[in-house]
Amino acid sequence: MKYGYTRTSTKDKQDDDLQRRALINAGVKDSAIFSDQVSGSKEARSRAGWANLDDRLHSGDELVVWRIDRIGRSMIDVITTVEDLHNRGIAVRSLSDGIDPSNREGRLMLHLMATFAEYERELIQERVQAGVDSARARGMQFGRPPVDPAKVARNLRTVAHLVENEGLGVIEAAKTVGWSKATYYRHRATQAAS
Repeated sequence: MKYGYTRTSTKDKQDDDLQRRALINAGVKDSAIFSDQVSGSKEARSRAGWANLDDRLHSGDELVVWRIDRIGRSMIDVITTVEDLHNRGIAVRSLSDGIDPSNREGRLMLHLMATFAEYERELIQERVQAGVDSARARGMQFGRPPVDPAKVARNLRTVAHLVENEGLGVIEAAKTVGWSKATYYRHRATQAAS
């Protein structure tokens, strides 16, 4: 069965008439067109219209879109989504981009897009690592702050006092010092081991 998908941006408040007409002209029934009016920065699977469509797609079906970027704004999201559909036996055809996996040229376009998506992933990783390296060079520390042994000992005494003398349960007593029950027991075990 042929299904269609349209997406318009919430920012522009566009309507999907142009996309919808193109899909109908390509043989998609109006009742088989699913839509979202949401930012393309949201991953495909997090959109209500896409999720509704995805539940209906089965092996042998064809998904038709006006342009491939209607599936997602990021090349990575588009390729991941198209690869998932392809692996499930669902053909994807983009009317404006000439992407049709049933022919040589369409497959070539998809492979080129996958290559660019991988390149984009690597660029993102490099930028993130450069940011982390720069922050470390400026003295920023990552991870949990170091534990103050004096404060831990004081909190352990407070929780023990509340449990033994005030009749509070461990959960309530630990909350008074901003700890969970698990944190209390972890610090207690660490102190007993040292």
